Amino acid sequence: MTGTRGYHHGDLRRTLLAAAVKVVEEAGPAALSLRDLARRAGVSHAAPAHHFGDKAGLLTALATQGFDLLADTLEATGDDLLAAGVAYVDFAVRHRAHFEVMFRPDLHRADDAELAAARGRAGAALRAGVATLPPAGVPADTDRDALAAWSIAHGFATLWLAGALPARVGDDPQEAARAVLRRLFE
Repeated sequence: MTGTRGYHHGDLRRTLLAAAVKVVEEAGPAALSLRDLARRAGVSHAAPAHHFGDKAGLLTALATQGFDLLADTLEATGDDLLAAGVAYVDFAVRHRAHFEVMFRPDLHRADDAELAAARGRAGAALRAGVATLPPAGVPADTDRDALAAWSIAHGFATLWLAGALPARVGDDPQEAARAVLRRLFE
């Protein structure tokens, strides 16, 4: 019976996704290989392919997980757009590996149904905050306003993660994001 000990792993899919997060955090998505993940999880080299098919399948699952986490994060802010923007930046910092994969359709299967649903849920959570904005003297355009809000929060998060912001913004990503995003409401 000792030969089957390595085969039964429990929730191998979750274990492989967690290992993928570590690899992407350490070395980026290009360093990810199913064979390495199998080694890290202590399973046969064929086991990851059983769950994900290939590297693109694994990264699709990682992106889907990321969009679900982002949707949960944004939904928790209710309809407070400033809080959603700050939460978006905080998500990017706390879930850097997911963030690096989610917006890279060259890495995953962008047309995957589960991924599209998770991405749609995150987008809907962002649009919920935008819909509550007071009129600014121009006709409301929730889709355009949501794109503008997303672009600003995403851009700030990307600059933060790249270490490209000036030192004067401080070392707290939430406070720095709040100060910058608040300018939109002034």
